[in-house]
Amino acid sequence: MGLFTVDEARAELARLLPVLDELITVRADAAELTAVLEHGAAPSDLGGLPELKGMQARLDDLMTRIQQTGAELKGFAPLLVDFPADLDGVPVLLCWLEGDRELGWYHRLDLGFPGRRRLP
Repeated sequence: MGLFTVDEARAELARLLPVLDELITVRADAAELTAVLEHGAAPSDLGGLPELKGMQARLDDLMTRIQQTGAELKGFAPLLVDFPADLDGVPVLLCWLEGDRELGWYHRLDLGFPGRRRLP
């Protein structure tokens, strides 16, 4: 897919926020059930192995929906979503991190997450 403008990436993120919120919820539920099934943690009202398999399938679906937009899912816990872009002729990734409610960061391709800066 092509590059996003800042406005396009912000609009896409707004459309994706319900998907990202659901992914966070399902991820937590799957972690709880995994702990119950693999480590004998306290029983959960979430169910058992069939429900865990359903959650894993839902996570796959949600991650696919994110990637189909042209955004890049870079992290799962915490979620990290990058939108390929160009700022003043420099290839960058517009960067959203779980907990952010807006797209306000970017980093150059060659610097990665440690080079993250606020959008001008």
